[in-house]
Amino acid sequence: MNQRILSIQIQRRLRACIELAQAQFNRTFPMPTVTYNVRGLKAGVAYLQQNEIRLNPTLLAENAEHFIRETVPHELAHLIVYQQYGRRAKPHGREWRFVMEEVFKLPASVYHEYDITAVRRNSVAYQCDCQIHQLGQRQHQRIKTQSAVYTCRKCKGKLREI
Repeated sequence: MNQRILSIQIQRRLRACIELAQAQFNRTFPMPTVTYNVRGLKAGVAYLQQNEIRLNPTLLAENAEHFIRETVPHELAHLIVYQQYGRRAKPHGREWRFVMEEVFKLPASVYHEYDITAVRRNSVAYQCDCQIHQLGQRQHQRIKTQSAVYTCRKCKGKLREI
């Protein structure tokens, strides 16, 4: 699907979700700016103070239907929570889950499960106690320079290069 059509569909999805939030909270929310410049393994990022959503164009193109249905509202939910509850709300906390599940009627999934083959070209394999992880060059360099230590979200084990 071409980028222009995807962009129109994203704008429609954002408008529909904003209308749900406005009805729930009885207030208006501004339409966020959307850019397509996220690289790497992330599907999207919400920039709270700028009211901006940045999306990964590769993952969007490969997973358009699911991406528009769930990833776009996921990022919008972060903006809604920030505007409604302020800075104290946790990124995937109680308020965010409420917006996702009760307002948008979507699963409150924190991580995407998209095939990342196309976006992990320069990744480095690391292992914990339960699985193999693919880290990007930035994380790999941080480990090499000993400025960061990464652990597995599941088993909490330290990641070791394979």
